[in-house]
Amino acid sequence: MTQTDQSTSEQPAEAPHRYTSEMAADIEQRWQDHWETEGTFHTPNPAGELATPGSGAERKKKFFLMDMFPYPSGAGLHVGHPLGYIATDVTGRFRRMCGDNVLHALAYDAFGLPAEQYAVQTGQHPRKTTEENITNMRRQLRRLGLAHDPRRSFATIDPAYMRWTQWIFLQIFNSWYDAEADGGRGRARPISELIAEFESGARPTPDGRPWAELNTVERRRVVDDHRLAYVSESPVNWCPGLGTVLANEEVTADGRSERGNFPVFKRRLRQWMMRITAYSDRLIDDLDRIDWPEKIKIMQRNWIGRSEGAAVRFATSAGDLEVFTTRPDTLFGATFMVLAPEHPLVEELTTTVWPEGTKQAWTGGHETPGAAVAEYRQQAAAKTEVERQTEGRDKTGVFTGSFATNPATGQQIPVFVADYVLMGYGTGAIMAVPGQDERDWEYAERFDLPIIRTVQPPEGFDGEAYIGEGPAINSANDEISLDGLNVAEAKSAIIAWLESKGLGTGTVTYRLRDWLFSRQRYWGEPFPVVYDEHDLPIAIPDEQLPVELPDVPDYSPKTYAPDAADTEPEPPLARVPEWVEVELDLGDGPKRYRRDTNTMPNWAGSCWYHLRYLDPTNTEQVVDPQIEQYWMGPQPDRGANDPGGVDLYIGGVEHAVLHLLYARFWHKVLFDLGYVSSEEPYYRLFNQGYIQAYAYTDARGQYVPAEDVVEVEAEPVSSYVYNGEPVNREYGKMGKSLKNIVTPDDMYAAYGADTFRVYEMSMGPLDVSRPWETRAVVGSLRFLQRLWRNVISEQTGEVIVVDGPATEETRRAVHRTIHAVRTDMANLRFNTAISRLIELNNHLTKLEHVPREAAEALVLMVAPVAPHLAEELWSRLGHTGSVAHAPFPQADEAMLVEETVTCVVQVAGKVRDRLQVPPSADDATLEQLALSSEAVERALAGRGVRKVIVRAPKLVNIVPA
Repeated sequence: MTQTDQSTSEQPAEAPHRYTSEMAADIEQRWQDHWETEGTFHTPNPAGELATPGSGAERKKKFFLMDMFPYPSGAGLHVGHPLGYIATDVTGRFRRMCGDNVLHALAYDAFGLPAEQYAVQTGQHPRKTTEENITNMRRQLRRLGLAHDPRRSFATIDPAYMRWTQWIFLQIFNSWYDAEADGGRGRARPISELIAEFESGARPTPDGRPWAELNTVERRRVVDDHRLAYVSESPVNWCPGLGTVLANEEVTADGRSERGNFPVFKRRLRQWMMRITAYSDRLIDDLDRIDWPEKIKIMQRNWIGRSEGAAVRFATSAGDLEVFTTRPDTLFGATFMVLAPEHPLVEELTTTVWPEGTKQAWTGGHETPGAAVAEYRQQAAAKTEVERQTEGRDKTGVFTGSFATNPATGQQIPVFVADYVLMGYGTGAIMAVPGQDERDWEYAERFDLPIIRTVQPPEGFDGEAYIGEGPAINSANDEISLDGLNVAEAKSAIIAWLESKGLGTGTVTYRLRDWLFSRQRYWGEPFPVVYDEHDLPIAIPDEQLPVELPDVPDYSPKTYAPDAADTEPEPPLARVPEWVEVELDLGDGPKRYRRDTNTMPNWAGSCWYHLRYLDPTNTEQVVDPQIEQYWMGPQPDRGANDPGGVDLYIGGVEHAVLHLLYARFWHKVLFDLGYVSSEEPYYRLFNQGYIQAYAYTDARGQYVPAEDVVEVEAEPVSSYVYNGEPVNREYGKMGKSLKNIVTPDDMYAAYGADTFRVYEMSMGPLDVSRPWETRAVVGSLRFLQRLWRNVISEQTGEVIVVDGPATEETRRAVHRTIHAVRTDMANLRFNTAISRLIELNNHLTKLEHVPREAAEALVLMVAPVAPHLAEELWSRLGHTGSVAHAPFPQADEAMLVEETVTCVVQVAGKVRDRLQVPPSADDATLEQLALSSEAVERALAGRGVRKVIVRAPKLVNIVPA
């Protein structure tokens, strides 16, 4: 931003051994090369190829920490990106120095839309683009000095990794969820066990026929309907602008794609689905067992959306119409029903003529119900879910011509089609109770429908729908009366009555829907399945994995018209017929099969990458059980209910639902099938804040380069100028479009990586967003320069610390700092830890000679945040081993005890003196010292003392006579 003098040394420029950015660059790159050559951060496993004999890894306390999977962007990193990476690195280095066996690695989430869209624009293969981006990102991160184990790095596009991603998919495909297992908690079981139950008759077939009477295709269809990964034709989120369908979690609240901001429409398409809904209860309940921010837990609970209520059946001419309601106590007030336009019974319920008494407002201006419903459904299909549910818009709909029977009143109530009801929620049908629901009230008024209150509003209530608590009213028939009951009592009573009559059941529903797992794109993992002549999926044998992507003539999806709701997807893989149509021997001789032309979403690779870090070279298992148990198994010190998982996972809050929910689901399936010992992937989650930056716009509203803006200091406020013209300043995220990006490369060149690390960690609490200010970085550089001068002569380059003992004052300062920094580091309070280090460094600066014991303790404490400088100083101080493995200092408890405390002496409530006394001073001693104080004698002015109140050792209050 502002032009700043970066020659920040407080010493004369001729000092030949001054710590400058040039010296920092030399030190940093030299130590990075040394770490790589020596394998300094190679983490030993307890077994397997990465075990180190004699390391004692199995006896050490382990610590597994992770950063959220980075996507290698072509733009590279800006200074906001490394915040979390530095934080995990500081933590890992600290824990390693505390004696832990630390596993810290970094891999790359390399599939996805950005690389593919670049390929669409340029024709360049996304693999080439992605690998170039990974190379650049690795360079930038290596220069930062991160203590990763390089042997454990990979990318999701690596064939060895793809193989296991596809293998896990097949484990899910070859599993079903037994809701009755484990005492009703439920778990996944192999599909072979389901087949065995059908064969034995322990589980009846859907139509009741014996298993032996079903032919092969019928049996396969029955089994496929139970799989955790299954093919379904159902309403999906179709995004023509991206040429693919999207999961619910990838659609924003205003009905547009998270990536690209394109409109999203509902279409019925045949897609792969993951039965994540089977895990709804466990995904909610197990949140209580993990150490995550409460706001993230709330977001996941709300997304899963568990609701308790009742499934109620309304009789119609087309059969029973089932609705789910969380308020079955209001059943007597249901005066009409509404179906989503996509509901499968709409066509059967649509009559050929309007029944007698049909109101004109119900017809949509059409002569027949068929015409009215057809036109309305067509209009609804062109709207997004958000448009359909926008509060305040006029309610629309048409009458189907049919009626349903209210099971509580026996009355015939009209059945409407309206787009504010969505097929994806509940059963796609609602019982409308206008007296107790605001949207239903609006609809009832719009279409002149009856309104019956079933809950008594409070006295003086003059509103419309009443949604609060109160006694039930107008809720009785010949068999049951809810009148006078509160809501909870009325719910229990009506559910019991419905169940006794066979008209409904108490039940639980969820907002969560099964995970849409197909993408009509090229750059993703191919599905490891083929389809036979019956169009049924068959798993590829393990020995034929991975299924790799072929080259394609064109990366563009068939449709790229962003607003074309009626377009059809055509995946790029469909254009390679020689890959799609294939002859394989899957165990019963060579046959012709068809491959799936969809690919997996990029979330697939990020669902399990934590496991690959553990055992990255294993070609026989997804992870060795002994290794997984060591790194991720439940820990006794976390309590009996510990689900296991990564010890610390740092990343942004933006992944609260998508990645974290999906990864928890995959991990639970693997746990159920016995592949892992941990029930949760990530035990502790920490969300770092963001680094934001100022941006500047000129008189036209166009952004100008922030680095070229000059601040003109003035009263009462400063102004900002670009090329001599005033500009406006605003605050927000860094971005290319805002022209306010500062890159790590800029910081390395101007200050060095250690200064950059110290600055980012000292900007404020890790979980709080903070503004970037390049000018402020100089403060971190000065801290490191003072540290350098306290150990090294800037004139000779020699070590200048002395070997004599430190004074008691210095020793106490050192040990208090050790105690405080240990506490701060363990709790991720890096900003306060650095403040304490600066304070100790300043103390040493004032000494004529810095004692070795103080200098070495300070270097060790600085090592996690400024590791290159610490390595250099540690080496120059005469140590041969890496400071990364040196023990972090321990505080001497005796040095933490204060020598004296300040005792405040008050006379008649006013402070008259302050005494320096031993912390152990008793009441009698303090009273004697206070009464002998000259200041107290003056304040008493000859008066006697009525009472002395002592609160040892910090307060004496004298009450005059």
